[in-house]
Amino acid sequence: MKTIITDKWNRPLHDLRISVTDRCNFRCQYCMPADQFGSNFIFLPNDSLLTFEEIERLATIFARLGVKKLRLTGGEPLLRKDLPDLVEKLSRIKGIEDIGLTTNGFLLSKFAHDLKKAGLKRVNISLDSLNDELFGKINGRMINTKPVLDGIAASKEEDLSIKINMVVKKGLNDAEIIPMAEFCKKEDLQLRYIEFMDVGSTNEWKMDDVATKKEIYEILTKKYELEILEPAYFGEVAKQYRYKDSNLTVGFINSVSESFCGTCTRARLSASGQIYTCLFNGNGFDLRKLLRNGIKDEQLQERIIDVWLGRMDRYSEERTAVTNKSLPKIEMSFIGG
Repeated sequence: MKTIITDKWNRPLHDLRISVTDRCNFRCQYCMPADQFGSNFIFLPNDSLLTFEEIERLATIFARLGVKKLRLTGGEPLLRKDLPDLVEKLSRIKGIEDIGLTTNGFLLSKFAHDLKKAGLKRVNISLDSLNDELFGKINGRMINTKPVLDGIAASKEEDLSIKINMVVKKGLNDAEIIPMAEFCKKEDLQLRYIEFMDVGSTNEWKMDDVATKKEIYEILTKKYELEILEPAYFGEVAKQYRYKDSNLTVGFINSVSESFCGTCTRARLSASGQIYTCLFNGNGFDLRKLLRNGIKDEQLQERIIDVWLGRMDRYSEERTAVTNKSLPKIEMSFIGG
């Protein structure tokens, strides 16, 4: 039996994003810049990560509280050994209707078949440029686009639903807005432009570097006619448009310029078992400690309910230069996007 809960702003809990590792093989400038996450950076030891059984147990409880959608994130989730086994466990949970994966795509061609067979429904693949040199600069490893494009092709072969995520940073890859749209239209892929966000404290975020949704839209509509679509469901993150010459859609994630805090239905579980109620809030609640101290499911469920009932996060609506610098934050690589 489900227990529907809402927070202080009457927002229900529908989505859980689960980070399975804090490690990544890329060093993207907006997430894990190489000068901050160098060769000497200390990642979580394996015994600090939630086990698949612990993740399954928590996801089962979240499903009882109204969660319908799970998304596996990282770091880069495909670095976690035997990830399809976790997908299979999660796909058996009563009430879970959809399981997705956010990935940089580098390893996707290797795992797409097993992930689909295990129950994965959709993938969000990060691709910030089609230009190999620029893409290598952005990912901080001089990796070209081929492995990512191979991952897209493999996902198509497995009939996975695909979204392409492009983080747009002004002066870096904003010239790629039209080429990316052309590519995604040609390949019949849903594209989502994402504003450069002030997540964590290592990516040197400045408002001057943000290519806003309005600016991206103006560039895009110089070539394409778009019509706005109504949200498909409460809490939909992307503002969706349809190309007038096709049924293909393009989305914008505007957490900086057009906040969607009022309809946020997402909780985030870090790889170390901390639950966070906002991407921008660095104050987590430790579920791993409770799990490993022998707490019963009923008690654990009550603790999670208490966290959500007390939720008041509205960071993007309240963002100022002062809050950007003063509030504690957690790096995106620890809790995913």
